[in-house]
Amino acid sequence: MTVSEISDHPAIFGEVRDKWPFVSVLLGCRNEEKYIARCLDSILANDYPKDRLEILVMDGMSTDSTRGIVHEYAKLCSGLRLLDNPARSFPAAMNTGIRNSSGSLIIIAGAHAVYQPDHISTCVRFHQESGAENVGGALQVEPGAEGPFAQAIAAGLASRFGSGNSHVKTGVQKPIWTDTAAFGCYRRELFDKIGMFDERLLGSSDLDLNRRLRIAGGRILLVPDVVVRYFADATWPAFWRHNFADGFWVTYVLKFGSKAWSWRHWIPFALVASLAVTLALSFIWHSFIWIFLAILGSYVVANIGASAKMAVRKRKGKLMLLLPGTFAGRHFAFGAGTSFGLLLLLLPGARWRGRGTVRVR
Repeated sequence: MTVSEISDHPAIFGEVRDKWPFVSVLLGCRNEEKYIARCLDSILANDYPKDRLEILVMDGMSTDSTRGIVHEYAKLCSGLRLLDNPARSFPAAMNTGIRNSSGSLIIIAGAHAVYQPDHISTCVRFHQESGAENVGGALQVEPGAEGPFAQAIAAGLASRFGSGNSHVKTGVQKPIWTDTAAFGCYRRELFDKIGMFDERLLGSSDLDLNRRLRIAGGRILLVPDVVVRYFADATWPAFWRHNFADGFWVTYVLKFGSKAWSWRHWIPFALVASLAVTLALSFIWHSFIWIFLAILGSYVVANIGASAKMAVRKRKGKLMLLLPGTFAGRHFAFGAGTSFGLLLLLLPGARWRGRGTVRVR
């Protein structure tokens, strides 16, 4: 079945409940007391038959009230279990969940998100119709807090200038075959075929898994009907750290023999490297200062243009003041992280744990 046929195909499951596959939702978290309750509420509110569903929460030994909140939900829902993740990383959480799960389909979830009532059933339906190994959706990026700075971060992530051709952030109009999808739904037998999440890759294990999936001949389907409300970083320091770590793992994965990146991930590095090189050369050959200024000027013009376009679309004048800094922070932090990853790649035995939470880039 082609993507266009899937898009127009209305069939859903029959009424025979035993034909609905058993689904395991795997939710990794650590110190998520602010988000975990509404996340679990949205999963439990799904229209999928509860006797065909289990929810496994792998907690990275939270020190806030996250574990207590999950325990309270487990008392109310027999299909919900709390599992320990002493390694405190995303890939370790997912592997723990997979080993303890019973579903023929595995849905990856994140605590910083809220899911639609038909999220699970829609993922399952498209799995049955498409034959894809992984079915997921797009993110509806929302501010992680009140205030203009958090709004600017969310708006920047949802724009093409901020995220390039990352369809999981910018959205699609119809189902497409792609390189990644937000909070994917995988066939269980896939993990027997290509292996599980690589626990050495603390920042890119999801991208690495999808890459191995595609190398093995599998396909990833991004469905516009699957929309996940995702709460972005709420502060500038968190935003900077997040993007620096994402950039770092673009290059550092090479130390482990992986190429868990798309070419769009190298664009911020190209910007940072070209500015650094031309500026350095300008001290030797003065003509390079004009190349440096041309690159910087082109970026500033493009940044301001994208900021103005987003401010007009959102009808929020304050964004025009904050978005240029948001875009620059994202691009330069990402590029700096990629550069740092290259540096440590050349050093024997160097290790950097960085940020190990689930992301889609």
